[in-house]
Amino acid sequence: MDLFDGHCDTMTRCYRYGYGVRENFGNQDLKRAEYIGKWGQFFALFADEVLKPGVTRRDVFRAEYAIFQREMELNQDVIVQCRTGEEAKAAFAAGKRAAFLSIEGADLIDCTLEGLQEAWEMGVRAINPVWNAANILCGTTEDETDKGLTPEGKAFVKRMTELHMLVDVSHMSDPGFWDVAEIVEGPFMASHSCARALCDQPRNLTDDMFREIMRHNGVAGINMYRTFLGEPTTVDTVVEHIEHFLSLGGEKNICMGGDLDGCYDEMPDGIDGIQDMGKIYDRMLQRNYKEELVHAIFFDNMMRVVNEVCTM
Repeated sequence: MDLFDGHCDTMTRCYRYGYGVRENFGNQDLKRAEYIGKWGQFFALFADEVLKPGVTRRDVFRAEYAIFQREMELNQDVIVQCRTGEEAKAAFAAGKRAAFLSIEGADLIDCTLEGLQEAWEMGVRAINPVWNAANILCGTTEDETDKGLTPEGKAFVKRMTELHMLVDVSHMSDPGFWDVAEIVEGPFMASHSCARALCDQPRNLTDDMFREIMRHNGVAGINMYRTFLGEPTTVDTVVEHIEHFLSLGGEKNICMGGDLDGCYDEMPDGIDGIQDMGKIYDRMLQRNYKEELVHAIFFDNMMRVVNEVCTM
């Protein structure tokens, strides 16, 4: 099984607990991923749940980035930071894992164009403009005012496209989603969002939203968090969300966005971490889906978007 996953919070867990990516007690590490063939992973830098008095989000951003760099150095025999699709292909050809950086909530870079430029130079290639609290850029799914992109937010998203970065609409308000769709001409992604038709949760995508992602040739990543899948939460529940997007014609637009290390212990029954992601792959094959399609969902679709957007 190959895997190119759109979102995890492993760097935040490393920051919180002081461990690394080789082997740890979180949802994923390099040792448990040994069974995976080619593995690409967006590692999110995230701050809100680990903030302490006197520590800013920018402080956490830089600390987590330092941890990421340390882990790439310590494990360079297995995993390398990548910035473009071509770099990912080179990593895979060398038998290594491809690690991409993302930011969950632009508050980590002060929601500024200067912060965005700094993040790009550090190798960040995808950003959620907002997390669970509205900021100067946009409203969020948790924001009752339902604010879309502000003028600052529109300028931020436009600059992201100029830098060939992936705009990530997970956590954005519904109006914010549609504002992004109007600004971005090419692919964008919802890195870890499921189907709202199956689980009526504002963090999930409506059918019209998913169709818009399809129209842009983007991707939506299936989240492993129970709250976004619905109860009872089993491997079959995950497959049902995939099947719903397939019913809309999304064969080329579904990927995995497990939210591992963000889910903690709120994952589907029988899935405790990356070591169990193959169960979803196998369940789809058991349901007589062609392996070409399953492989596309687990790897090819995200790889295509990265190849198209992340070119510099």
